[in-house]
Amino acid sequence: MYFDKKIDRSGTNALKLEFRNRVFGTNDVIPLWVADMDFAVPEVVSKAIQKRAEHPIFGYTARDDAFYQSIQEWQKNQHDWEVSTDWLEYMPGVVPTLILAIRAFSNSGDKVVIQPPVYPPFFDVIKDHERIIEENPLVDTPDGYRMDFDHLQKLTTDPKVKMLLLCHPHNPVGRVWTKSELTKMGEICLENNVMVVSDEIHADLVHKGHRHIPFASLRADFAANSVTCMAPSKTFNIAGLNTSYIIAPDEKIRRAMQKQLQAYHLFTGNMFGAEALKAAYTSGKAWLNELLEYLQGNIDYVMDFVAENMPEVKIHKPEATYLMWLDFSQWGVSDANLRKFIIEKAGIGLNYGPTFGKDQGANFHRLNVASSRQVIEEAMTRLLEARNTIAE
Repeated sequence: MYFDKKIDRSGTNALKLEFRNRVFGTNDVIPLWVADMDFAVPEVVSKAIQKRAEHPIFGYTARDDAFYQSIQEWQKNQHDWEVSTDWLEYMPGVVPTLILAIRAFSNSGDKVVIQPPVYPPFFDVIKDHERIIEENPLVDTPDGYRMDFDHLQKLTTDPKVKMLLLCHPHNPVGRVWTKSELTKMGEICLENNVMVVSDEIHADLVHKGHRHIPFASLRADFAANSVTCMAPSKTFNIAGLNTSYIIAPDEKIRRAMQKQLQAYHLFTGNMFGAEALKAAYTSGKAWLNELLEYLQGNIDYVMDFVAENMPEVKIHKPEATYLMWLDFSQWGVSDANLRKFIIEKAGIGLNYGPTFGKDQGANFHRLNVASSRQVIEEAMTRLLEARNTIAE
């Protein structure tokens, strides 16, 4: 199978390899942390980049109508969302977009709500720009994580709260928020004049039995109170090409974001990224379908392996993404020692849980299963062997 091929990324300056010593104190770990995939991109994407590279000049570039039309068609076909090309604007990356939104729609000292355990940059983009983090922690239930709406209502009555950063689908817990959940959250935010900035970068990586609903697609008033951040980067493994975009139906909001983009001179973009986006969105659907099937197989393998060999490790099966949120609390190892144990005894590089939220992430680690099955099998075997030494 296409995705079974083990590809050596050495010598490509891959961050997940090059930063191992910095993050884990050693290069001798299987790197299953950074959220990119160890799979070759669709052939149509490679060919599009190669075709553009045949021209010998790589100067400043603009995005053509086909760039925006391919996004429009993708949203319609993939998410049943009728998007006007006028609503779209290029962005250099989703995390930079969060920063631009924070700077456009809040002031120093204002508060921004996040829902930990959540993608670590959500914390950074707030505190690094002199805003105050307000945590609305997700609730871990036997049936998966849920939003705490009562707590959210209480938080957002504070007039200093100006914004909520929504992770949808959620990283790392893998939830695909339902229509009712999104509606309840959206109504609370509208009632309290809190803007929603929705990070939907994992929107295309939703597994069978679930459906991604773009937050802004639900209602016109939600669309008028939000910015949606999307990209083909997670979907097609092209994060290094910096081709993200926003969907902002409200003209005032869109212009405010464009003003920020202009102010920081971030509007030029990457010519190869633009070609990759167009090729992926117009011709990459079959590849994506195969990818989702393979990822589901890896997820099922991990779920079955853990259930059979170390059932004390708790995992809610992800509804989306290629990330799994593993709870090791029953191992009886302190959080700091657990991290060291997994690195030194198992030789695996996972994301450290507390970076997703100090309280909510204690004794958790995030596992990236977007590698060939043989790599995932080796990692799980190592983990089991390490676990068996605890009782010795």
